Amino acid sequence: MGIVYAVLGILFFILISTIFDMIGIAAASADIEKFKLWNLNKVEGSLTGLKICQNCEKVCSFCADVVGDICSTLCGAGGASVVLSITKNTQNLNLITIISIFTTALIAGLTIFFKALMKEIALKKSERIILKLGKIYERTFKKNKKLVDK
Repeated sequence: MGIVYAVLGILFFILISTIFDMIGIAAASADIEKFKLWNLNKVEGSLTGLKICQNCEKVCSFCADVVGDICSTLCGAGGASVVLSITKNTQNLNLITIISIFTTALIAGLTIFFKALMKEIALKKSERIILKLGKIYERTFKKNKKLVDK
């Protein structure tokens, strides 16, 4: 894998991990009562948002833990590709070690930075995030179907 593709892959998986972490935090902190009220008023996305809030522990666990762990593993693989691409013509173990540490620290730092930013946003705007997610879901997967609350 070339270094450009590896870096793009790392950035992509950091982005995915960050977005899913934001969804998980927003689901756990959203006010379910607002979604009940919005659902009574037939606000688009509110039914799906309500279901997300009612299952927040599952949503949070899946988004923050499962997707986050998968993305972290893939970032590690991308980091290994970057290190191999940079050090393929050197035999200096000290240089390889320094590049490995730097690459790992850079990936971890970017991940932590973006997740910290998204967590703050997720806590402050949790209802808007979950409602938007509900709208996207309903427009994408529930086209031409009448939503029935069971």
